[in-house]
Amino acid sequence: MDTKNFPELKTNILSGLTVALALVPEAIAFAFVAHVHPLVGLYAAFMVGLVTSLIGGRPGMISGAAGSLAVVMVALVVQHGVEYLFAAVVLMGVLQIAFGLLKFGKFIRMVPHPVMLGFVNGLAIVIFLAQLAHFKVANADGSTSWMQGTALYVMLGLIVLTMAIIYVLPYLTKAIPSTLAAIVAVSALVIFFGIDTKTVGQLASIKGDLPAFHLPDVPLNWETVRIVLPYSLILAGIGLIESLLTLNLIDDMSGTRGKPNRTCVGQGVANVLTGCFGGMGGCAMIGQSMINVTNGAVKNISGIAASLFLLSFILFASHWIEMIPLAALIGLMFVVSEKTFAWGSLRLFGKVPTADLLVVFAVAAITVFTDLAIAVVAGVIISALVFAWQHAKQMTAQVSVEAHGWKVYELSGSLFFASTQNFLALFTPHDDPAEVVIDFKHARVKDHSALEAIDLLAERYTQLGKTLHLRHLSPDCLELLDKARGMIEVNVLEDPLYHPADNRLG
Repeated sequence: MDTKNFPELKTNILSGLTVALALVPEAIAFAFVAHVHPLVGLYAAFMVGLVTSLIGGRPGMISGAAGSLAVVMVALVVQHGVEYLFAAVVLMGVLQIAFGLLKFGKFIRMVPHPVMLGFVNGLAIVIFLAQLAHFKVANADGSTSWMQGTALYVMLGLIVLTMAIIYVLPYLTKAIPSTLAAIVAVSALVIFFGIDTKTVGQLASIKGDLPAFHLPDVPLNWETVRIVLPYSLILAGIGLIESLLTLNLIDDMSGTRGKPNRTCVGQGVANVLTGCFGGMGGCAMIGQSMINVTNGAVKNISGIAASLFLLSFILFASHWIEMIPLAALIGLMFVVSEKTFAWGSLRLFGKVPTADLLVVFAVAAITVFTDLAIAVVAGVIISALVFAWQHAKQMTAQVSVEAHGWKVYELSGSLFFASTQNFLALFTPHDDPAEVVIDFKHARVKDHSALEAIDLLAERYTQLGKTLHLRHLSPDCLELLDKARGMIEVNVLEDPLYHPADNRLG
């Protein structure tokens, strides 16, 4: 082994161990949310994490059973049973593979930066709020209530100790990841002194066997497709959005560039296999990915190690893993939440447009109260509408009169669907002279709505018996205009070459 690579290998393997420990309670919790056995969540975390690390396109990104998917799965499981869930996960994977092969993954680059800020802030809040459920205890009547008294103080004390170790240890040594050291130290403290506190084993037993190949036991007919297809489409979309946004985030943090299309294919293959081995499917896990990247592990080996450690927990070390206090893992996730939140976004007031701040807070709020997919789509739509509105207001005209009495409107800006009303409002056909020139030298005609607006303006001048001259339009505009076609003055040396977005161009 090359000794130069040993420190990097050690970092990735130890980080993988830390991530595996953090995956256990979340996989169990998400399995409960989806109304399936805890091992269904653990198998998904193992298989999705392993396959995406082997063939995915973003080294360092951790994938597994995700809460954003679990909340969609529950209705299918309750109404039709777990076998239909496995079928939906397989079809979900097929759709994701198709998405990647069609090279649609690149469109994630179109997500605006304010949407990304809202995404990370919303998920940071979601990660934090998800830990609060561990502060509840079950009552004799089946209800739950918040911890009180000594149990609460012990839990809080262990959480604070965990966070203190994670923050302080890097200043003393970086020989092992501070996150792993914190979990080991707090677990040893609890076990050695017999401290009474909630442990992983109180959630559920994680002991199990190797996942066995198992095709979904559902009828192979169109009725099955009709049942699972809507769920598969939603699951595929949510999984891809969360994974590709996490990929973007890791790209920014690591200064490297992942492969979106390969990530889509890798996630799809992972879900197909997971559905055939009794797993609930999954996608990128932003919390565990942040643990990994923060530890300096940005190689595929970290994800592979995490998956293999998780499998070893299930097969051989369940007794020891179940003794880990939940407080240690809660403290770790609180740190992840703090590091995930883009605190710099709070200092943007007065420095960026108000519309961008609105997008950041809207996406964060929607992520917290609904789900990630709705939040991102809403953020992109809001950003697009803001962009269109701002550019629509930039359509202006400088008016002058030529020596022979022709009135000239020299336009500036982009003429498209949102600016057509502003464009038409610039002209006064009733008051203009008999000869009017519209100069597009500093303007661009963008779409079919723009062409229709030009034709409408030409019709207004024609009805008044006035002549309209159109200068510096592209040849494609000449082909697509109807009523205004004969008004274009062609100048092959000065006319611009661009194509308006219109399907009549073929």
